[in-house]
Amino acid sequence: MSGDVTEMLQAWRGGDTDARNRLMSAVYDELRAIAARQFERERQDHTLQPTALVNEAYQRLIAIDRIDWQDRVHFIAVAARVMRQVLVDHARRRNAAKRDAAAQPVLTLTPGVRDHGVDAIDLDRALQRLEAIDPDKGRVIELRFYGGLTVEQTAEALGMSPATVKRHWQAARVWLYDALERGG
Repeated sequence: MSGDVTEMLQAWRGGDTDARNRLMSAVYDELRAIAARQFERERQDHTLQPTALVNEAYQRLIAIDRIDWQDRVHFIAVAARVMRQVLVDHARRRNAAKRDAAAQPVLTLTPGVRDHGVDAIDLDRALQRLEAIDPDKGRVIELRFYGGLTVEQTAEALGMSPATVKRHWQAARVWLYDALERGG
């Protein structure tokens, strides 16, 4: 399957729109699972649904003119970044429309745990600051948190050892918690 995805990515890069469509069919369930995990961290009454998130991400992915697609993990990593952008854009539009602080969308940093959560926009701002300070840690958070990749998949995507990914994951989460506790 991974080899097939790599071949479809290469064909898409070469301009084959049929390969792009086959690729999306092949990875749709995985993208849908990533989106569903994202919504486990969101508030219950979120107006965007996982299917809509995948569809919006798909529209943005096909609009990318040139990208040197490498393999399935690289594609999922890029899709995770695009989903992050979709969620943040959605939160910004919602906030602009409501201008109600109580209606801020929230995410949790611990998968499967519904704690007090954090504002999606605050998290994105903190993550942008982390990426400016330490791009590797920022990418690890993005791939693990937004992309739902395993430690091993993240290591493969970033060309790091799994042990390094684990250290970055732990340090970056602590940094983000601290940054968000201090008010962004």
